[in-house]
Amino acid sequence: MAEQMTFATGDGLLELRGSIEQVIYQNAENGYAVCDLGTEDNDLVTIQGTLPYISEGDGVIVYGRWIHSPKYGRQFAVERYERNLPADANAILRYLSSRAIKGIGPKTAQKIVEQFGEDTFDVIENHPDWLAEIPGISSKKAQEISADFREKSGIRSAMLFFRDYFGAALTVRIYKQWGSSAVDRAKENPYRLCDEIEGIGFEKADAMARKMGLDTGSPARMMSGICYVLRANSAQNGHVCLPEEKLIAASCATLGAEEEACRAALDALLNSGRIKSERWGGTRFLYDRYAYEHELYIAMKLSLLDRVCIPVNAPDVHAFIEKAERASGIAYAANQKKAIYDALVSGVMILTGGPGTGKTTVVRALIDIFESIGYDVALAAPTGRAAKRLSESTAREAKTIHRLLEMEYADNEGRGAGFRRGEDNVLDEGVIIIDEASMVDNALMCALLKAIKPGARVIIIGDADQLPSVGAGNVLRDLIDSMRFSTVCLTEIFRQAQKSLIVTNAHAINRGEMPRIDVKDNDFFFLARSSDRDIALTVADLYKNRLPRAYGALTEGGIQVITPSRRGEAGTDHLNMLLQQSLNPSSPEKREYRHRDTVFREGDRVMQTKNNYDLTWERPNGETGTGVFNGDIGIIERINIAAECMEINFDDRHVVYDLTILDELEHAYAITVHKSQGSEYPFVIIPMYSAPVMLLTRHLLYTAVTRAQHMVILVGREDVIRTMIANHRQSMRYTGLAHRLAAPPHNEN
Repeated sequence: MAEQMTFATGDGLLELRGSIEQVIYQNAENGYAVCDLGTEDNDLVTIQGTLPYISEGDGVIVYGRWIHSPKYGRQFAVERYERNLPADANAILRYLSSRAIKGIGPKTAQKIVEQFGEDTFDVIENHPDWLAEIPGISSKKAQEISADFREKSGIRSAMLFFRDYFGAALTVRIYKQWGSSAVDRAKENPYRLCDEIEGIGFEKADAMARKMGLDTGSPARMMSGICYVLRANSAQNGHVCLPEEKLIAASCATLGAEEEACRAALDALLNSGRIKSERWGGTRFLYDRYAYEHELYIAMKLSLLDRVCIPVNAPDVHAFIEKAERASGIAYAANQKKAIYDALVSGVMILTGGPGTGKTTVVRALIDIFESIGYDVALAAPTGRAAKRLSESTAREAKTIHRLLEMEYADNEGRGAGFRRGEDNVLDEGVIIIDEASMVDNALMCALLKAIKPGARVIIIGDADQLPSVGAGNVLRDLIDSMRFSTVCLTEIFRQAQKSLIVTNAHAINRGEMPRIDVKDNDFFFLARSSDRDIALTVADLYKNRLPRAYGALTEGGIQVITPSRRGEAGTDHLNMLLQQSLNPSSPEKREYRHRDTVFREGDRVMQTKNNYDLTWERPNGETGTGVFNGDIGIIERINIAAECMEINFDDRHVVYDLTILDELEHAYAITVHKSQGSEYPFVIIPMYSAPVMLLTRHLLYTAVTRAQHMVILVGREDVIRTMIANHRQSMRYTGLAHRLAAPPHNEN
């Protein structure tokens, strides 16, 4: 093939012109497509990229770069494109015959073009009733054809308008949410983009507004910037609200504005209800409206559940406890009995404690007692791994909270994630037991409580000394600190657990004491290494050679490296590259795909890094569902370059990933401590290296150690262990839940 003539644009992209000869692959959800393009100088080129609603016969101008696929050769990667509808009758016929418009096939296309010729598109868009004159097209079908044509015209307009501001993938997302009004809404107020469209931050919307010539002091910009600061602090730091002075200072810095202007914008937001305020301890706190509603509902519903639940009679409780002891052959400790008692006489009970303190024993007893008196019990946890562990320890089915609530990909307006279970469709069970509650954020707790019927009992279990949830809030700690509900803290380490150095060292770390690292024949080991390079090499050797050689099949899929930070030679970024090279090297038998700077290979261990409610999965038994969540770990089983997808197995949930969403995946041979929450692994390796001081905390080390079931190996420097234990710094999270439960706020709304 002759060298294709291309033209460079101002932004460095190359330009090709031609018409679409064949659509090889197309994803209707995200607009990704692979096509053959017939160019103006009669070459045939394969193009790929986000090309929404592209159809055979389309005349296009595409902008992008040449790439080389090892399997498919030279291709043109499209970053943006322009499309023109066919102009002559033959081209129109070809376009419609390709089924580009819903309801029109080749035969119908022939009839339409024969009757209307070059005016066909004008008739379809503006005079759909004329289509009904053609035999086989009813008035209803004519209107449906016109609606589909206008929708595709709308995306064309959107692509043309947004091409100077966003990539094609973001434009598709905007159009899917706003439809044909997308361009008008953006012109009216570009800051609505960052308020309403996921993936568009304030900076992108602000850059667009500046290009459009909007005043940097406009009220729309000021208000949007303040809302952005609240949302960013929620997403990045877990804050539910911010003190007024901190919000004003951060907003002034973000907007480059004077304090007076920010305060005026804040007053407007408060008056409109987009921001809410409360006073706690003399300080005024500002909330995003939705965060405020979540917190308010949690406090209200928990108080209601605790108030209206009918308690079991005290004499009966003691009899039930004695019966449970006889059935299990276990004499419960005093605090375990108190936990069982409080759960039976209270609507809300909180059970907390570290490893080896008997939380599972209490849960088993409660299940047996409640079932014996006719209650249905629901068991749930925030993650799939935590739910699986709860199920194994209780011999009962446990679900993720999302599955318990029957998550579906649609809210009341037909977009986003929602739950079938809620206030209008409550759960049937009279007892709800939630494990690993330290991981539950405000939004998920609110959704769960909406689905619990008044009169039901809620038992909340977790380790309050672990790291808080990734999402906004600090629910478990707030509930304990409020002292509003019955709370039992188990502290006694039982005899069997005392034999484990994992358990005893975890408690020592939590107390601020140095763990035993000199024992050679237990389940907790320390390997001293001085340099970060030696630490990383030792971690790789343990993973690939020493642990499998010593423990055989027990290590298959059961080794997890958990490290404080992403950065540095012993951080996740470098360790994942090192471990991939060692454990899953390149091979002719394994397909691979490069995405940006990352090579994904069949057999790789990978993690989902954000909640994706749109992904569907299927189990081998035929069960299906939706949603893959932040922290889920799976194995790449198959990469299909031709179909632009890969198949990943997440604990027997098989998911097909489009290659355009690989930004949501990263390798998971090594993960951060934050990503390990709620999971347990047979063997845990923890690098002790010179990570940023803010990450070297006691809570982080405690959380990492308590992820191990059979063995912990610390690799690195003893002084880092001592630094972490001495650093009792806890991340400050601004929330009002504890205050709200302990005493009514001074409400200013």
